[in-house]
Amino acid sequence: MLWHFTMSLDGFVAGPNHEMDWMTGFSFEPGLIDAYVQTTGAVLGGRDGWDAYPDAGTVYGGAWQGPLFVLTHHPEGTQPADGVTFLRCDVAEAVRIGLDAANGKNLEVFSPAIGRQLLERGLIDRIDLHIAPVLLGEGIRLFDNPGGAPVRLELLDDDRSAAVTLRYRPLATN
Repeated sequence: MLWHFTMSLDGFVAGPNHEMDWMTGFSFEPGLIDAYVQTTGAVLGGRDGWDAYPDAGTVYGGAWQGPLFVLTHHPEGTQPADGVTFLRCDVAEAVRIGLDAANGKNLEVFSPAIGRQLLERGLIDRIDLHIAPVLLGEGIRLFDNPGGAPVRLELLDDDRSAAVTLRYRPLATN
């Protein structure tokens, strides 16, 4: 189970109304998107994200095709879409359904709220974050858990300590 996002430096994965236009103009390391396309078997997202971007063909810029599951408490009013299944069930059941559909590949979680719930239940295997050099100042946070305990993470595929230093400077605005 992979919880996967590009995130602003200040912790937002989308703008205030799930806007994603802030992500334009950033490049990723060569082959990165293709690697995710090859290893993703299914995607699990939430209703708010789906309502903002109701097109299953946009996952990885349209390069990935496969089953997309949208977990919602309110499936009424949803419009059927090819390759999209709307689920009204417990988050753990949604994971079971998604993993079955992923057929041994990754089930990728594209929802902060669902990711938090899965993290609380110990159902997240890995978190992949791509930090974009931008400060949004507001929007949808990757992780909100007021009053909850901190969640410690282990850095994978690296010999550095878990704290990572990123150095940036502000770009001049015209």
